[in-house]
Amino acid sequence: MKKYLLLILFFVCISTLAQTKVSGHVYDDANDPVPYVNIYFEGTSIGTSTDENGTYYIEDDETHETIVYSFVGFQTQKVKLTQKVNYKFNVVLKEDAATLDEVVLVSGKQPKKNNPAIDILRKIWANKRSNGLKQYKQYQYDKYEKVEFDLNTIDSATINSKLFRGMEFVFEQVDTSKVTGKTYLPMFINESSAQVYGDNVINEKREILKGNKNSGFSNNQVIIDFVDDLYSDYDVYNNYLKFFDKSFTSPISRTGIQTYNYVLADSAYIDNKWCYNIIYYPRRKNELTFKGDFWVADSTYAIKEINMQASKSANINWVKEIYIEQEFDVLNDSTFLIKRDYFMSDFAFNKKEKSQGIYGKRTTLYNNYKFNEKKEPKFYKQKTYSFDEDLYNQDDAFWDKNRMESLSKDEKGVYVMLDSLKKTKKFKRLYNLGSILASGY
Repeated sequence: MKKYLLLILFFVCISTLAQTKVSGHVYDDANDPVPYVNIYFEGTSIGTSTDENGTYYIEDDETHETIVYSFVGFQTQKVKLTQKVNYKFNVVLKEDAATLDEVVLVSGKQPKKNNPAIDILRKIWANKRSNGLKQYKQYQYDKYEKVEFDLNTIDSATINSKLFRGMEFVFEQVDTSKVTGKTYLPMFINESSAQVYGDNVINEKREILKGNKNSGFSNNQVIIDFVDDLYSDYDVYNNYLKFFDKSFTSPISRTGIQTYNYVLADSAYIDNKWCYNIIYYPRRKNELTFKGDFWVADSTYAIKEINMQASKSANINWVKEIYIEQEFDVLNDSTFLIKRDYFMSDFAFNKKEKSQGIYGKRTTLYNNYKFNEKKEPKFYKQKTYSFDEDLYNQDDAFWDKNRMESLSKDEKGVYVMLDSLKKTKKFKRLYNLGSILASGY
């Protein structure tokens, strides 16, 4: 009953399958799982890596014929894909005899001394004030954000449940998460476009909303407030990152050496910048930490890309999973500024692996940075109203101009599905019930 109540609340407060999907495990010759293996579709930048158990999942909207597995100390392996959907696609990597003496271990404690990854980490600390918005007196930029809620772990029991009787068409939108490999059903999407102004001298910031759009509940202030409060801003350069009232140690933190193991795994050009790839994972269990990897530029020692997945041992009420991706762009060949931020969390009453829950996803994109254009202090004191009827009725031309990336197939499908769903009598009853539960009236 609890999971149905949760679903009803998210109906209020809150396609097509990808063409290539691959999931499975990666093992070595001894049949032991190999963590942190780089996996990508040949000829693309679409990739992922195995977790500590050697498990992976990767997907893309395009059709691909070859998948590549690579890791230091093992032979790079290219495998042909004979079909579009490939589950239990297990691979065994062979050790590379030419590099056996140079194999990088990525399990157990890593040394703190004479570790090139930690040497790079120290240079990141020394240069972090040369990157980001804090080095400018004033700044402004365009911001586009979309928030999505999905019912996850869709199984036959869910599809055949009485709750969805008469609304079975919604399951045409079921897809698979590239992060967890779980099936999910998109239920709600909210888009917003805004201009942001800031002054580091007087420590003021103002965000002016230009437009807001969501799938079916455009006038519901409860949802709008819920979306605004769900995720707070964060900076990976800070020592601690706060999510859901819990402080996680950042992998870029000055205290990171005591908290994480670091491994220099690879190097490559990214957007014409030579970058180093560093893998990190916790030194101890039962701490608020992440695992993942990041790419850092070799000249400015600025973060180019980073992904962070909360450790399974992190105990947060109602939250099973936290996953973050950030990408940074180069300005004037030197300064790195954030251009894309992706945050996903999995909410559930039960933390068992196969239990059902709700994905909350936020994607934020940044563009058109301008600097040192001073505004009067009174500009930042002007009140900004989060709810304005006109802002929630922008036409398609506005969104075509202000979206910084196109909606995916399943995101477009949410709008179509909700339009159909609102016409069903059963959903109207659920919506009214949810409104009462959510508002308290």
